[in-house]
Amino acid sequence: MSPQPARLAQNRLAQGDLIDRTKPITFFFDGKRYQGHAGDTLASALLANGVHHVARSFKYHRPRGILGAGSEDPGALVRIGSDPATMVVNQRATEVELHDGLEAFPQNCWPSLRFDIGVVNDLMHRFLPAGFYYKTFMGPPGSWMVFEPFIRRAAGLGPAPSAPDPARYEHMNRHCEVLVIGSGPAGLAAAREAARSGARVILAEESAVCGGRILAEAEGDALIEGLAPRAWRAAVLEELANHADVTLLTRTSASGYYAQNWVTLFENCTDHLPPSEAGHLPRHRLWRVRAQQVVLATGAIERPPVFNGNDRPGIMLASAARTFLHRYGVRPGENAVIFANNDDAWRSAFDLHDAGARIASIIDTRPDPAPAHRNAAQARGIPVRLGATILATRGRRRIRSIDVAAFDAGGVTGNPERIACDLLCVSGGWSPNVALFSQSGGSLRHDGTLAAFVPDEARQAVVPVGACAGAFSLEEAVSGGVEAGRAAAQAAGFIASETDPAADETRDGVPPYRVAPAWELPSNRPKSRIRAFVDHQNDVTAKDLHLAVREGYGAVEHAKRYTTTGMGTDQGKTVGVNAIGVLSGVLDKPIGEIGVTTFRPPWKPISFGAVAGQHVGALFHPRRTTPMHDWHAANGAVFEAVGDWLRARVYPCHGEEFDAALQRECRAARNAIGVLDASTLGKIDIRGKDARAFLNRIYSNAWMKLEPGRCRYGLMTNEDGMVFDDGVTACLSDDHFHMTTTTGGAARVLAWLEEYHQTEWPELEVFMTSVTEQWAVASICGPRAPELAADLFDDIDADPERFPFMSHASGHIDGVPARVFRISFTGEISYEINVPASYGLWLWRTLMERGAPYGITPYGTEGMHLLRAEKGFIIVGQETDGTLTPVDLGMGWAVKKNADFIGKRSLTRSDTARDDRLQLVGLITADPAFVIPEGSQIIASGREQSPRTSMIGHVTSSYFSPNLGHSIALALIAGGHGRMGERIHVARRDAEPVPATITGSDFLAGLKDAS
Repeated sequence: MSPQPARLAQNRLAQGDLIDRTKPITFFFDGKRYQGHAGDTLASALLANGVHHVARSFKYHRPRGILGAGSEDPGALVRIGSDPATMVVNQRATEVELHDGLEAFPQNCWPSLRFDIGVVNDLMHRFLPAGFYYKTFMGPPGSWMVFEPFIRRAAGLGPAPSAPDPARYEHMNRHCEVLVIGSGPAGLAAAREAARSGARVILAEESAVCGGRILAEAEGDALIEGLAPRAWRAAVLEELANHADVTLLTRTSASGYYAQNWVTLFENCTDHLPPSEAGHLPRHRLWRVRAQQVVLATGAIERPPVFNGNDRPGIMLASAARTFLHRYGVRPGENAVIFANNDDAWRSAFDLHDAGARIASIIDTRPDPAPAHRNAAQARGIPVRLGATILATRGRRRIRSIDVAAFDAGGVTGNPERIACDLLCVSGGWSPNVALFSQSGGSLRHDGTLAAFVPDEARQAVVPVGACAGAFSLEEAVSGGVEAGRAAAQAAGFIASETDPAADETRDGVPPYRVAPAWELPSNRPKSRIRAFVDHQNDVTAKDLHLAVREGYGAVEHAKRYTTTGMGTDQGKTVGVNAIGVLSGVLDKPIGEIGVTTFRPPWKPISFGAVAGQHVGALFHPRRTTPMHDWHAANGAVFEAVGDWLRARVYPCHGEEFDAALQRECRAARNAIGVLDASTLGKIDIRGKDARAFLNRIYSNAWMKLEPGRCRYGLMTNEDGMVFDDGVTACLSDDHFHMTTTTGGAARVLAWLEEYHQTEWPELEVFMTSVTEQWAVASICGPRAPELAADLFDDIDADPERFPFMSHASGHIDGVPARVFRISFTGEISYEINVPASYGLWLWRTLMERGAPYGITPYGTEGMHLLRAEKGFIIVGQETDGTLTPVDLGMGWAVKKNADFIGKRSLTRSDTARDDRLQLVGLITADPAFVIPEGSQIIASGREQSPRTSMIGHVTSSYFSPNLGHSIALALIAGGHGRMGERIHVARRDAEPVPATITGSDFLAGLKDAS
């Protein structure tokens, strides 16, 4: 179907706004073509074209229009784009900037926005109150499983993208002296004063243009420092642009406020551009800012009153109507009614009237609004109804009329009167935007005069100013911003500028703000027919909050969760105080005693792409590689991730299968020479006069008598006595040790050592440094390894008799300095050669060249695992799981008896001394070719019993040993050390259990004993 012709913008004014009329823009909504202008949002352009019905609500699928004009709007959610890789859902039409060719679609509706089958929920709303899902699906067994697929399909608002996102995202880290959030009059004044001191300033504004409410109001006779507000704004922005240390970020919202003045800023970089113009820029950017001082100029949010039928399209916040009028040149209706409980909303009536709209009435719940406003209404011929409320509204897809009557504390008193309208501007007062202040840890207090919660005591270096602090007048905003900017600069160590003599020439031009709260307005309709919405996105009504209290969920946090009030994508920006006010009435408690719900980051939704930043694909978890990596890759190595490292797992020759390569490598290591790249092992340099005593407390075995030149294997246990790492440490001198750890545990071990040193034993003189990447390591093993070592070393005697096991020596290979350790993880004669990392590739090539006559063969991590399993050596994390002691592993010999160490007391507990604990043993299957799957459960009998057979253990490692010609396995079995020679069975899925015999874990020793 071809697109329809562009529609003319029927409600666009001829002048008085910030859009660029010389740049028309064609866009599409719900399959129809419309026209807007550069500077428009999707919401302003749709209103200019007479479109009010743009979305459906979450629960009841009721028609939703445009309530707000910015991030506070709860209902006008749309999907942008149709590409399954780049489309975004749940976007507020009030924040989507127009660009040529923009495609927007309604969501949460089927088959169409106009006719949505989901409206059946609305027809059944009496049976779907808050909390119905907690009760309805908890019936007979199986009922939840019946309903779950339907519930899951109904969940959410828009479809998630189904293809990988090709866009680029970034993270940026910045420090500044002063961070100003919000660029209304208070924010601009604060940023300017801080910038004048020479401080580094970041000014973040969530919309496309700085200015805040300046851009959304008629200027009238208002002045700021002697200038018209918009002229003052332009002058301040020009001054800020000339300061080299000022960073001005538009389209950037502060999403979270964390400890020590760490604030995250979410910047929309290219969503406002056509894809062809995005170029190399990222789509979104997440700024992580550490600020010495923060000024919060986040303004206030107007809240809608709670009355029957308050959710129809065409019902709009009074301030939003002024924003669309003055910022975008859009008159959102021709026949408007203003309904309010405060003086500020009257300005919307006057501005709409002056823009050519008919004002059918101003309805004020108060009997005594400002006399100046009453006089202005009379001068314009606008009907005024005081002490009145709206009883009901009509109009499905756009409001058509309202019913009005007088009321008092006892309820409706007057006769209903029907008023026709196509726009209802509402205002229930203003709530300071305290979300970020609360996130910072600041406390709030209820201000009865403002009928709102305002900042109280701050816990960080943060100052709220302007409407955020409850100062709603222009004079207070500017003076508060000036004072806060100067104070922030001074607190950061800068000298603030002198007072500007023009600062006194600031005036608002309107009467002071006054409000009389009315949290839940009465209606003459039967209670069953009253639907006064508190949360316009999640369809929570005042009756739902009443129900929550009756059900026992009167606490504000409980009521929030029971009803889902404020839990939508808007995070309750227009909802929070209204809900608290309704609860206050139900519970008959002052609103200040009810309290507020927790303000959590993010302030508004941010993309997953921004959270991930550039850390995707290969950069999601960058892998460290050894100096020999290029050789491994060039010679066909298959790699695996081990901790942060990428290690060679096996080296298949051309056309060779994985298992065949593994068997070949392991045979070479036993019969000739095998070489392993062991550079990834954690290496920690430990020095100091108390280094030996420190190690003696860290390891479970003894270290006080280890001589220089010797090495020792050690186990580390946690406070609970359970093994958490192992390795070999060499004594280089009396006060100098070289510790090795597992590859994946290096960072954890170093942090653990530092924690104990700094918190438990600060008196010990010991210094620890990670040297993992300082040394490249190649370990050669096998019966011919001494021959190759003798050819390599310049000044080290490689003879095993004179260079015994568990010793080390320093020397040279072709003049290159080397440390050589006679330690083994295979059970063969081994030499672990350490050279400076820059020589690592050279060492590997030298070993391969000189070892060729001896049959040298590289082996990877898989071969290392098999070889060590043949010898019965453990791998921490494979044979251990945080619940095993050294005794459980058959290493009681590694537990010293006469000195303390971390975890020693826990080894004497009755539980750790039980004979039936899981203990490490070996397994030999009856069928030598059958390799038991790792993780298999072990049972005592040959048949599994119904309903369940008791498990006595599980298999931790399992391989086919080419050197033994038999499969081998290591396992943890209850009381295993006392069950040697016992026949057990390994359970299999859909097959008979496999018999096996419990043996010692050193299979090589068992082979020798058998021979």
